[in-house]
Amino acid sequence: MTWLITGGAGYIGAHVVRAMTAAGEDVVVLDDLSSGVTDRLPEGVPLVRGTVLDRELLDRTLAEHRVSGVVHLAARKQVGQSVEQPLLYYRENVHGLTVLLEAVVAAGIKRFLFSSSAAVYGMPDAELVTEDTPCLPMSPYGETKLAGEWLVRAAGRAHGIATACLRYFNVAGAARPELADTGVFNVIPMFFQALTRGEAPLIFGEDYPTPDGTCVRDYIHVADLADAHLVAARRLTTQGHPGDLTVNIGTGRGVSVRELADLVAEVTGHTEPAARVVGRRAGDPARVVASAELIAKELGWTARHGVREMVESAWEGWCLRISAETKSPGQGT
Repeated sequence: MTWLITGGAGYIGAHVVRAMTAAGEDVVVLDDLSSGVTDRLPEGVPLVRGTVLDRELLDRTLAEHRVSGVVHLAARKQVGQSVEQPLLYYRENVHGLTVLLEAVVAAGIKRFLFSSSAAVYGMPDAELVTEDTPCLPMSPYGETKLAGEWLVRAAGRAHGIATACLRYFNVAGAARPELADTGVFNVIPMFFQALTRGEAPLIFGEDYPTPDGTCVRDYIHVADLADAHLVAARRLTTQGHPGDLTVNIGTGRGVSVRELADLVAEVTGHTEPAARVVGRRAGDPARVVASAELIAKELGWTARHGVREMVESAWEGWCLRISAETKSPGQGT
């Protein structure tokens, strides 16, 4: 069978593409390249440039490549931007998903895997966040992911489509340096950027009810996340409809921002200037750590990489990027 992977040239998408092709799966990628990079794709993987909002392109792609399953990763994903531009996020993330599902139903495709997010939980008051923890998203981004889950499940029930929704926690690291995240929107690349500029990384608040007073998060290596996609996709293929499977993708282990800052300093060798504490950011929960029990039970999947491997691999990718930009000064920073 052939899987269509939307957003397959992006940071997470490229890892999913490589995991699936390495396992012998046939894939075709749909990506508008707004943040994707064509060089991330393995040789021989077809790339269709476009958006899930283009129904005609979707119909043609599904037919020409004889697609029999879809992994949908393409989405807007910046929380702050979603607050400023909610209409954009609902159009891209919810309406785009609607158009894609309409094309999937018309083509008779019976397998659909949706990229969701821990942002659906908002500020959970729980030691470990389970799939039964109430979903109370705090941003339009989180709202679009929760609405997307509802839409995927409803379409699956109505049209006999085997579906799975994967709720990612904090994704980091890289399987190879050239596949590293090129954005500076998450805490690890934000620390890297500050240190390479000779600036102090910022820690937002140290008065939280946690062991060291800083926020605690669950970090998942992107290679582990890609493996989870492969396992979930094969579950849809081999066992049919899994009953609207929805699972967390995390490690079940929390790391504080202070611990992460210290580890980044150690790995990079940039111990000065030391991280600087500033005021809390509005809406930051004290602790968000996944329970990974359900995915282990349902899919036999557990994370294999630790946070040090995430930081080390991300740093290798960051250094590769900086080196390339130094050699090509006209391309910006």
